[in-house]
Amino acid sequence: MPIDAAKATSAEPRTTELAWEPKDVLLYHLGIGAGVPATGPGELRYTLESRLHVLPSFATVAGGGMALAGGLSAPGIDVDLAAVLHGGQTVTVHRPLPVRGRAVQTSTVPAVYDKGKAAVIVLRSETADDDGPLWTCDTQIFVKGEGGFGGERGPSSRRELPERAPDRTVERTVREDQALLYRLSGDWNPLHADPEFAKLAGFDRPILHGLCTYGITLKAVVDEVLGGDVARVAAYTTRFAGVVFPGETLRVRMWREPERVLVSVTAADREDAPVLADTVVETGSPGV
Repeated sequence: MPIDAAKATSAEPRTTELAWEPKDVLLYHLGIGAGVPATGPGELRYTLESRLHVLPSFATVAGGGMALAGGLSAPGIDVDLAAVLHGGQTVTVHRPLPVRGRAVQTSTVPAVYDKGKAAVIVLRSETADDDGPLWTCDTQIFVKGEGGFGGERGPSSRRELPERAPDRTVERTVREDQALLYRLSGDWNPLHADPEFAKLAGFDRPILHGLCTYGITLKAVVDEVLGGDVARVAAYTTRFAGVVFPGETLRVRMWREPERVLVSVTAADREDAPVLADTVVETGSPGV
């Protein structure tokens, strides 16, 4: 069988050296739509090296590496990439990300869940530099057709949104070339650039990277609810519920609660079709 859950979860941790500098952070921020308006004081925190801070979702591309790619090469995992979907993502921040760094990423497969007609591979990468832990990424990979091996089904991550109206709703338009720019941060999957490849995958045209939407959404929460302070983000988790096409508009709804912000993201152009669900930004600070 392509997935050997026991072998994958018992394998020795794999380590990778990461390095990044301000231009990598700037490129990532531009890739998730920062810089509009170009001279806005709030945007310059993302686009000008003398004022630069790092959005925590940068952890998903730091060093140009992808936890997804590394995890799918783990012992015990041999799957068809055409059957792979990015199911969910969590970034836990241990301290503010530096604008320049060298670090070591340690990757494991803590769990493989049996969903019946599919398997969910949980990848964990822990990143630290000489001063200690920086961040932990947990990535859930949904693999169609690989379930039914008798494993645990795994926990449910579904979250109910408040019945009241959101505290904040904003719209973010995705540029036509957004995926072309975002892919320069390390995800070269032709699904996001090549129309012919996209058709083979069942889409009329290339789709936006899920992690690009992930970054766009966190930036909206930081700017609109957290006073532009990236250091207030303690953790950020989501489930990828639907695709986004470049040129569409995202509708981001936010509900403030003590120590967290609940978020819903939909495609405004397609009758609010779900895009990100079960989305939470943990702030670690009461009274947000």
